Amino acid sequence: MNSPSAQTHSTTYTVPRRGYLYVILAAVCWALSGTFGKYLFQHGLTPQELVQIRLSLSVITLGGYLSIKKPSLLKILPQDILYFAALGMLGMGMVQFTYFYAISKIPVASAILLEYLAPLIITLYSLIFLRERLRLLTLLALINAITGCYLVVGAYNLHLLSMNKQGILAGIGSAVSFAWYSLYGERGMRRYHPWTVLFYALLFACILWNILYPPLKAFEHHLNFTGWAIVFYVVLFGTVIPFGLYFEGINLIKASRASITATMEPITAAAISWIFLGEKLSIAQIIGGILVISSVIMLQVKKEEDSTTPEIIRRQAAKQ
Repeated sequence: MNSPSAQTHSTTYTVPRRGYLYVILAAVCWALSGTFGKYLFQHGLTPQELVQIRLSLSVITLGGYLSIKKPSLLKILPQDILYFAALGMLGMGMVQFTYFYAISKIPVASAILLEYLAPLIITLYSLIFLRERLRLLTLLALINAITGCYLVVGAYNLHLLSMNKQGILAGIGSAVSFAWYSLYGERGMRRYHPWTVLFYALLFACILWNILYPPLKAFEHHLNFTGWAIVFYVVLFGTVIPFGLYFEGINLIKASRASITATMEPITAAAISWIFLGEKLSIAQIIGGILVISSVIMLQVKKEEDSTTPEIIRRQAAKQ
């Protein structure tokens, strides 16, 4: 994909705090989808079937909305089709499958922990390949977030090495895929609106899963009313809305900050279980939650001036 020829501008822009809010809201939506996915697997749906249904209905839902409300967001340049194909198939499509496959084989908490190695991967990539400067507060936020996530999901009790090896590999794969679509999606948002990037990522992921798995085969699965209600939650509030919010967040605060902020997901899940299921939180989980929250606060303590977020690059290119 061709990058815009951005010139150096003397004007700087304060990183909008609403970007963090978007990612936190995405984490809240995601918090329930893993547990709901586990419920569907226990009632006969396979990870492949759930991914196919999730992606197919997400494309129909988002595509229908954009075609009616914002048809201009569906326009892309022909030379960028390969970019969107790579983002959708290697990023969006793979993260959907690897995460759900992981939670079908190992506990949800373990899958979440492994997926949230993604911020570390993104930070290392940004340091080595993008030559980004690592600020002390960002480093502390990363350490706090990963440590907090470890404590919140109770990883000290999980005995990861004795778990299903395929599940562990899938969990690691979900972290790599998460990092890939975060970084590669950020690149696309230098030229396109976040909802454009999301729609075509979902579209090509949907195409992939209707090739790898018999087309629309998953819709033949017989689910009861509760099962389909959960499926529609996973589609709307576990896919379209949170991924849209996450991409909006990346657009404003960059992939490295967004991925760290997204570690709010496991503490949100723990809080929901505490409030609605009466599951008590241990001292370690509470400390972990405090660490994750403090990491998000750290990222906002200093009003960082950043002229390289996708939104800023896109605005600069539009002025040329």
